[in-house]
Amino acid sequence: MQRNKLFRDFRLLSRILDSGTVLTALDTETTGLFPDTGRIIEIGAVRFNKDGILETYNKLVNPGCTISSEVTRINHIDNTMVLSCPPIDVILPTFMDFIGDSILIAHNANFDLDFLNAELLRSNFTRLKNNAIDTLEFSRWAYPKLSKHSLQFLAQAFAIDVKHAHRAEDDARVCMEIFFQCLKATASVQKKQQLTPAELLQDQREHHSEKP
Repeated sequence: MQRNKLFRDFRLLSRILDSGTVLTALDTETTGLFPDTGRIIEIGAVRFNKDGILETYNKLVNPGCTISSEVTRINHIDNTMVLSCPPIDVILPTFMDFIGDSILIAHNANFDLDFLNAELLRSNFTRLKNNAIDTLEFSRWAYPKLSKHSLQFLAQAFAIDVKHAHRAEDDARVCMEIFFQCLKATASVQKKQQLTPAELLQDQREHHSEKP
């Protein structure tokens, strides 16, 4: 399956955000790990720009199959919760309208994008054409010394408030917060690259003096 184009030059993202571009952080909960056999059971998303959150989206989906107890233990979504929910082919048009032509952001983005594209094709819709940013890759680039880069580990490392881990809308919001945190790290690196040797030495002295 053809995959969505992912941004690789993370140094440009601050400029893209500052230009007024709208981005959508998203997350999916699924019945399994593989889009060929698994189905989406929840979609959550947060549209935002440089000024903050514009709108949120959250839908439970009836997958037309049984949700295993292993999946329920992770995301707390069970069969009774989705029984009266609409199927994915009813949900997708509203989701597509929500994201529009915004840049998509997700943690381990290919997982969510592959599931969404598989569901779109099964429902006789066109696959996503949006460009995308993977915050997993972005965080590895911005914070290479961290021991882990999972969503929940980064949320804890950056003191991001997690309300409902492994539920789509909250994971999407956390993903957005991680994106902003990585932008701060990028700005710091770029600032240091622009310093003169004397300024860089002074910056290093101030940094060491702040340590206990």
